[in-house]
Amino acid sequence: MHSPYMRLTSKTVRRKLLIMRNHVTKSFSFIASLLLVSGSLWAHHGQGNSYDTTHMWSTWATVEEFSYINPHPALKFSRTDKNGNVEHWGAEVANNPSRLARVGWTKSRSMDALKPGTRVKLYLATGKAGGFLAYVELIESEKGELICSERENPISAVDMDGVPGGYQPKPEDQK
Repeated sequence: MHSPYMRLTSKTVRRKLLIMRNHVTKSFSFIASLLLVSGSLWAHHGQGNSYDTTHMWSTWATVEEFSYINPHPALKFSRTDKNGNVEHWGAEVANNPSRLARVGWTKSRSMDALKPGTRVKLYLATGKAGGFLAYVELIESEKGELICSERENPISAVDMDGVPGGYQPKPEDQK
């Protein structure tokens, strides 16, 4: 039987240090995991941080590709400016697939409505960094029907059809 007073040998010291190191490593790993998970949860809803939603604008465009994916569908489209130049854009669509499905916009219905070559009117916000990246708030068909949307009416936006680059943020918009 061991005495209540353990002999302090180099072997017991090494064992105690190993146990302490394992506890510290596990605690550190747990805290780091929590920080990573909480950061990714907050990172998803960043349209107000990434896109200039205070300057919504609209334009006619042609669908190049539509992906019904989580957390938000993606849209590649082209638009022609008044000089005949074609711009190729990439965008995140406002509603997520689960919300779209609840209002009847299933994957098959959405993919059918947004086939490559389909002409649509987009209501969007340009990325704050500028360029041809956007956040599409609303998609309207040539017949005036809203596509892939929970909304029943169009939103207010400045018509910039044909304007080269659409709305591009200015330095004062970054503040």
